[in-house]
Amino acid sequence: MNQNRPYKRTDRVSNQIQEILCEILTRHVDLSHLGFVTFTQVKMSPDLRIAKVYYSILNPTRPWAKIDIEINEHRKAFKKFMSPQLHLKNTPDLRFYHDEMLEYGDKISKLLHKLGLGDHDTKHR
Repeated sequence: MNQNRPYKRTDRVSNQIQEILCEILTRHVDLSHLGFVTFTQVKMSPDLRIAKVYYSILNPTRPWAKIDIEINEHRKAFKKFMSPQLHLKNTPDLRFYHDEMLEYGDKISKLLHKLGLGDHDTKHR
């Protein structure tokens, strides 16, 4: 087997699933009532049977716990639309998780700004 590929198969499948899910989100499954939903990352299990899909939402309209439940209720619809586009023996089971990195980054930015170390401060660079 040729091991000279720059990415592992799980990485390639993860990227493909993320692209397909974003397309499904814009064409088939309407989650706009939750806010502006974006899929930020997909992590595949080594056997390609489980896909952990991380999402973020700008201007969420509900508490995160309710949003998480509602998005996970659409797993079957996403899987149904994804299956014909994904050329794998088995279509992975989707599990959606809130990606907290945007909120974490925003919190860090606010703390730095509060300390006077924000983007506008160029004296220390």
